[in-house]
Amino acid sequence: MMDFATWEPVYEAILADFGYDRAGDERARDWLASVYERRAVEPYAPDSGAFAGETVAIAGAGPSLLDDAELVRDADAIVAASTAAGRLRDVGFDLDFVVTDLDKHAETVRKLTNEGIPVAVHAHGDNVDTLRQYVPTFDLASVVPTTQAAPSGPVANYGGFTDGDRAAFLADHLGAGELVFPGWDFEDDSLGAEKRQKLQWAERLLHWLEQRRDEVFRLLDGRRDAIVTGPLPFS
Repeated sequence: MMDFATWEPVYEAILADFGYDRAGDERARDWLASVYERRAVEPYAPDSGAFAGETVAIAGAGPSLLDDAELVRDADAIVAASTAAGRLRDVGFDLDFVVTDLDKHAETVRKLTNEGIPVAVHAHGDNVDTLRQYVPTFDLASVVPTTQAAPSGPVANYGGFTDGDRAAFLADHLGAGELVFPGWDFEDDSLGAEKRQKLQWAERLLHWLEQRRDEVFRLLDGRRDAIVTGPLPFS
């Protein structure tokens, strides 16, 4: 799991860049933790060696996802970010994990958890209302509650900021041997300014992760020289 002392300076830089409120993230984290405390349910506890030595597809929700179906098909495991989960299921793929803050597809997530598919549900300051509406309807034993703030109680922090890069950090924690990235579109012109800013952070965080893993992510080829690395703790 991500050491929070390592993650915290990166987290603080993200908060500053977006003007987000740390206290809001902590309130969302604490509410998510309270659900488990009230229900006396243990969250899903992923095995740190679940993907040991495997090629894991970190499926992004970009327009190119289905064009990259062969990359998904050739992988040993699939970790789907956000709405990539429903799109891949619709064309017959079985998912090993889903990572989401519930934006746009909470009903799909409910069905997935009720089928026993593990979902890392992320709490942050902007999605508390969605959490309150949907999390109580999930099978909590299939949910991994996560935060970008300090971990607390049942709520974990594996690293990462957007659904996509959090999926990559989670797969890394689960021992993935290689990461591949179908459905990632850094140049998607249909996105608004904040979404593009988030993708820039995802790019930076993936660059940090490949350095931590001593791996080269092909989706960053031709892009690394332009990536701003501060304040990420590159060695």
